Amino acid sequence: MRGGEKVVESLCEMFPEADIFTLVLDERRISKALKTHRIVTSFIQKIPGGRRFYRQLLPLMPFALEQFDLTGYDLIISSESGPAKGIVPGPGSVHICYCHSPMRYIWDHYHVYLHETGWVGRTAMAVFAPMLRAWDVTTASRVDHFVANSHHVAKRIQRFYGRGSTVINPPVAVEDFCATQPAGDFYLCAGHLVGYKRVDLAIETFNQMDRPLVVIGGGPQFKALQKIAGPKTKLMGAQEFPVLKDYMERCRALVFPGEEDFGIVPVEAMACGRPVIVFNRGGARETVSSDAVGVKFDIQSVESLVTAVRRFEAVEHTFDTLAIRKHAEKFNKSVFQTRLRALIDREMAAKGEAPARRRKSHSPTTASLPTWSRPKDALRPRAWGE
Repeated sequence: MRGGEKVVESLCEMFPEADIFTLVLDERRISKALKTHRIVTSFIQKIPGGRRFYRQLLPLMPFALEQFDLTGYDLIISSESGPAKGIVPGPGSVHICYCHSPMRYIWDHYHVYLHETGWVGRTAMAVFAPMLRAWDVTTASRVDHFVANSHHVAKRIQRFYGRGSTVINPPVAVEDFCATQPAGDFYLCAGHLVGYKRVDLAIETFNQMDRPLVVIGGGPQFKALQKIAGPKTKLMGAQEFPVLKDYMERCRALVFPGEEDFGIVPVEAMACGRPVIVFNRGGARETVSSDAVGVKFDIQSVESLVTAVRRFEAVEHTFDTLAIRKHAEKFNKSVFQTRLRALIDREMAAKGEAPARRRKSHSPTTASLPTWSRPKDALRPRAWGE
């Protein structure tokens, strides 16, 4: 249940009878709220190991997505950081794509992913990436309206697809966090442990500074990070939400050294009233928009991050917990839902459909990357998430 899944969950609140269509599903790892919806999976789910190794089956995803029958649905919402927008919408449907990012692994992070995979993966990507790029660009025409999760992503949608978009920041469950606990003596780094998030940079920096650092998250880099962790670095692996929440509320500051398209984790930390130390690229430029909520650094190097930590410690006493919390509330779930619903109603009205919230509904949704829709005959919504 990371950022993309939480967006699908918020969409399901807007369309409580929606179905979910997804490439693969692991029921053990999704929320109770998502389990109340009808969920349809692709043929990748039936391939031995497909659920666990679906990323390696990227070349099959276009075929899997185009097999979903969305005939008769008047509204489809695809929530994607991959190929979800490539579904085939019906001729009368409205298709809105909530884009977390154009596919990183075939566009701007292509060489990063190549360096992190073995020779088999590199060979496969060299063969299939050009075809996937062509398919990705072509399927952008299947979208009626793009919604970007940040201005950073909006620029990439324009660059890769030649399409404009409306920026609506993703929902952050600010109400799930509180800003009442006193700060501890440790710094926190949290998120999925993959290369571009640069958790290795945080560990090397705090090793050098001899400061306590807690790292929460699982992922392919966990074992490599264990090897470089110093005596004051605590790698906890993946944790349940109550554990993450507790550490987030008690940390001295959150350290966020990677470039993210939006970055929900810094906003969650600010919802706890905690300052953040972030790399000054991507979504962090939009969420950490004031010196009153954190400190930025411009180069992904130990020296630059050390300087940022020392700057933070010099002014640490000036940060106002409640002011930081108030800043985070700009990104709460109700803002996301209100803005997205207004956009959906405009798009539906432009095609002569009644506003989505005023129509009766019974059931459907789409997911692995989410897609939503409702059938005209049964007036049932659909969604879809990865």
